[in-house]
Formats: sequence, structure tokens, C-alpha cells
Amino acid sequence: MDSATTQRSLISLAATLCLILIHSTPANSYNNSPNAYEVLREYNFPMGLLPKGMKGYDLNSSTGEFSAYFNETCSFSVQGSYELKFSSTVTGYISKDTLSGLDGISVKFFLLTLNIVGIIRNGDNLVISAGVESAPFPIDNFEESPQCGCGFQCSLSE
Repeated sequence: MDSATTQRSLISLAATLCLILIHSTPANSYNNSPNAYEVLREYNFPMGLLPKGMKGYDLNSSTGEFSAYFNETCSFSVQGSYELKFSSTVTGYISKDTLSGLDGISVKFFLLTLNIVGIIRNGDNLVISAGVESAPFPIDNFEESPQCGCGFQCSLSE
């Protein structure tokens, strides 16, 4: 190969790599992309389904597959009898009014711990499925995001 051909090949390779990098950059890395709480709203869910302090997310908008990332495991009490726990990575699928195939969220009720596997919006209620059990909760309970560690009781403990 002569030097002109080699130079054209290197330029072509560099251009191809640049195009690959540009097209493989996650959508949420751009400043004008919605944050995870705004994405929940776009799918008709309240932002309070996610605790404060998410560090990022990935969303495949064509399949609805998502991953949400926290700095560490996040847990807090709700209504005194429920202990919610979010793993550092939560995965699942999102579509209008439906979160399914959830992995990384559990709820402890007294001595029983169940994985939350799905959430469906049904009017003014969210039907939360944990294992084979489902229960409706008023959507108003999820308008505010809880905080890791103290849930909704943070201002009371300060």
C-alpha cells in the first residue's frame, strides 16, 4: 500500500469511529434530555415512584427497556409498616401506564419481603404487584419523591 492509500484508509477509519461514537452516545447524556422523573411523567406515572438522588438512567425508547442507577442501595420506611428497598440498579420495561418486569425493588411488610415486579396505573390508583399479590394505592401518595434513609420523614429528624 502506498502512503496516499494508507492515509485515506486511516481517515476513513477515523471518520467511521467518530460516527459510531456519536450514534452510540446514550440519549440521556445530552443536556436537553429529560431526567428520569420527567420520563416517568411522559409515561403517565408520578415522579414519586423513584426516590431522590438517582445518578442516571438508560432507556431504549423503542422497546421500553430501562435501567435506573443510584449511587448505592436505597431504603426507607413508608407509612410506618412498609420498608422499601431499591438496589443500586433497577431494571424493567416502561410503557404508557405500565411498568413491568421490574428487578431491583423490594418491599418488606413485617417479616415478609417481596419483590415488586410491576406497577399499573388504573385511573387515580397505582396497582403495585409484588410476587403474586397486588394492591391499589392512591396516586396522590406518589407525587413527592422520598429520600433514601428517611423517606418522607427527613425534615422531622433534622
